[in-house]
Amino acid sequence: MASASSPDLLRAPLVVEFPFTRSLGPVQSAFLTGLRERTVLGVRTGDGKVLVPPVEYDPVTAEEIRELVEVAPTGTVTTWAWNPAPRRGQPLDRPFAWVLVQLDGADTALLHALDAPGPDAVHSGLRVRIRWAEERTGAITDIACFEVHEGGRDRQLAPHSGEFADPVTGIVAPARLDYTYSPGRAQSAYINALSDRKTVGERCPSCRKVYVPPRGACPTCGVATQERVEVGPAGTVTTYCIVNIKARNLDIEVPYVYAHIALDGAGLALHGRIGGIPYDQVRMGLRVEPVWTESSTGGRYPDHYRPTGEPDADYETYKELI
Repeated sequence: MASASSPDLLRAPLVVEFPFTRSLGPVQSAFLTGLRERTVLGVRTGDGKVLVPPVEYDPVTAEEIRELVEVAPTGTVTTWAWNPAPRRGQPLDRPFAWVLVQLDGADTALLHALDAPGPDAVHSGLRVRIRWAEERTGAITDIACFEVHEGGRDRQLAPHSGEFADPVTGIVAPARLDYTYSPGRAQSAYINALSDRKTVGERCPSCRKVYVPPRGACPTCGVATQERVEVGPAGTVTTYCIVNIKARNLDIEVPYVYAHIALDGAGLALHGRIGGIPYDQVRMGLRVEPVWTESSTGGRYPDHYRPTGEPDADYETYKELI
C-alpha cells in the first residue's frame, strides 16, 4: 500500500517466519527436561560459580563443564523493564514486566516474564518464584512466568545427576520477525510500473548501466540514479538451474527451471522462472517473454517467462550479463 505522505512510496507489513530445529547436548537436555519435571538445574564452573541457564563450556576458561546442580524456584529480581503492550507469542497476554531473576543458589540471572499488577509493583530486589505451566513439554515455556513471593529461600543448592526418564533431546523453536518494509523511491517506482505491465530500471549517469530492479544508486560508480528507462519486455536466458526440491507452500511441480534473464536494454540480469517449455529444453541464449499474473491486492507481476519463438541470442550479445 502507498504511504499517506508520499503516494508513490510503498510500504507494506512483512513477516519472516520459520521453524528452527536443533539437537541438545547433555547439559541443555538436562536443563529442559528438568523444567518439564519442575526442577531448575544450573551448572558449576571451575571457579565454583553456578550458571543458570546452564552452558556447556566455561565462559572464562572455555573448558567443558558438566557438574549439574539444582537451584531453588525462588529468586530475586536484579533488573526489569515494563512491557505495556505484549506482542503475539509473548509469555502473557496482558501488561507484564521483563525481569532478570537470580534464582537462589545461582550466580547469574535468568530472563523471563513477571506477572505484576503494574510497574509500581516491580523493583530490583523483589522476591519472586516460578509459576509453572500446567502442561510442560521440556521447554523454557514450562516456566509460565514469575510471580511475587513473600517468603525467603526455599532450599539450599543440591547436586543433581541430570538423569531423567524420557529426556528431551531436541527442540523446534519458531523464529518470527514482523516489520513494515518500504522498498524506497527507486524500487517503489519499479513496483508501480509492474502494475502497468512495464519493467522500469534506472540508468547510471556515469557508466550508463541500466539497473533492473533499480537500486537508487550505482554500486560500481557510487552515484545516484535518476533516469528511468523502460526495458524488455522480452529478454535472454543467460544462465539457469534446474530445481528438483519442492519448496514448502509453493504450488509449483518439480522439476522446474529458475534462470537469470537479461531483459532487452537492461545492464544486468534479473531472476525468473521459465515455463511453457520442458525443463530439459531450457538453454543459455533462449529468448523469453513475461507471462503476467495479478495479485489479490490488484498488483501485477511476471509469474514466469516463456519462449518467444525467436532464434536464440548469440553468446556475444549477453556474455557480459552472465
